[in-house]
Amino acid sequence: MSRLVLVLGDQLSEDLAALREADPDRDVVVMAEVAAETGYAPHHPKKIALVLAAMRKFAARLRDQGWTVRYTQLDDTENAGSIPGELLRRAEETGISRVLATEPGEWRLIEALRDLPLDVTLREDDRFLCSHAQFQDWAKDRKSLRMEWFYRDMRRRTGLLMDGDQPEGGTWNYDSENRKPPPGGIGHSGPMKFTPDATVSEVLDLVEARFAGNFGTLRPFHFATDQAQARRALAQFIRYGLPEFGAYQDAMLDGEPFLNHALISPYLNIGLLSPLEVCRAAEAAYRRGEAPLNSVEGFIRQIIGWREYVRGIYFLEGPDYPRRNALNHQRKLPPLYWGAETKMRCLSRAVEQTRDEAYAHHIQRLMVTGNFGLIAGIDPAELHEWYLSVYADAFEWVEAPNTVGMSQFADGGILASKPYVSSGAYIDRMSDYCRPCAYKVKDKTGPEACPFNLLYWHFLTRHRARFERNPRMANMYRTWDRMKAPHRDTVLAEAEAFLDRLSAGKTV
Repeated sequence: MSRLVLVLGDQLSEDLAALREADPDRDVVVMAEVAAETGYAPHHPKKIALVLAAMRKFAARLRDQGWTVRYTQLDDTENAGSIPGELLRRAEETGISRVLATEPGEWRLIEALRDLPLDVTLREDDRFLCSHAQFQDWAKDRKSLRMEWFYRDMRRRTGLLMDGDQPEGGTWNYDSENRKPPPGGIGHSGPMKFTPDATVSEVLDLVEARFAGNFGTLRPFHFATDQAQARRALAQFIRYGLPEFGAYQDAMLDGEPFLNHALISPYLNIGLLSPLEVCRAAEAAYRRGEAPLNSVEGFIRQIIGWREYVRGIYFLEGPDYPRRNALNHQRKLPPLYWGAETKMRCLSRAVEQTRDEAYAHHIQRLMVTGNFGLIAGIDPAELHEWYLSVYADAFEWVEAPNTVGMSQFADGGILASKPYVSSGAYIDRMSDYCRPCAYKVKDKTGPEACPFNLLYWHFLTRHRARFERNPRMANMYRTWDRMKAPHRDTVLAEAEAFLDRLSAGKTV
């Protein structure tokens, strides 16, 4: 019997489980650009354009290989508006009632497919290196689910950077070598950029017409939109970016949005690259002597360690995970996240870069926009929706654990052993944002005091009962307790005044 084979916009891989099982002589591939997916969050126009252009090119590739593809464009007059609606429409059109699909990366879509009045078979997405069962087995009976231990298991399982049963170089993790402040300049031109072809240009016109009100700059558009381009982008990074990736991966430099980062996460997350091919390319560069171990290990850890780990957490914890709020933070997301004026240069630059590139690297997300959200007590659900909306690589399986767990500690410590909070000193050390800022990072109180300095202590004080016994935070509380009482009172009063201005919509 024939089947409808669903391929989603983040499943653009010929090695997709559903495609491997399907028969091109009998089955019909269904792909659809639908309003429910472009609109469930106000996605960045660049992200929408990336996914739609890559979908159209992938559909053309499947047709060239002999597949029958029923493809629906966003502006088709018969478009049903949702993935389930399109499957029902194609089922009626073809008389085929069986659906074969690879499990989506969001509970929202999984549940929608399960509710369909069709015979739906979901195959696990084995483009990832750790299955649900493997992660559950790893997590079972553990008191804490720390990424480092998971990562070591993944190194052993994949054989990446291993010397027999020991880690290459004798050390599992070279993070201590990867925390240098920003260099004076970057020695290469950043990620490879691609000129839009006819397919991409058509999509850009469509996105420009339909999503002009969404936050984000659409043009210029330089993303790779097919596998060949993505592999060229990977090769360019391995040659030019990887050698110094490790040392400066946490640095932030004004006017350099990419530094030595690869910007391949969007390509991994929509299927144009596979995690193993990316890691093997990095390992091969190390074996050839073209990139140092600290850079290669740090890069591979982000993929087989962090990326696989957060996906495991997302599916282990279940559909309610994105709405958790262990710290009961209720403050509304302030307009500065959508580009409203702020005097905080680090935040304004991170948001401007996000607007223009649909990208910010992990420290900008964690220690600038995320850190501020946490110490200001912003509702993690609103931050979750913001991150999901504004980044080209944001899909819920990867974004929610990074935001709810890592960034906002809203899962109560399932993912992180402590909240990632800092004063302005960390941002000053790791960036060049602070010197031209209207606030003074060295000021602890007063009208020009850096808001991160005030809010950092305010956060620690209001959550003292939860965190003061955390061994990784004890020194922070001892430092606070050594301060003179009048100074502590001034810090808290000025923090409260700042938060009042923030909630009132005033420029801060």
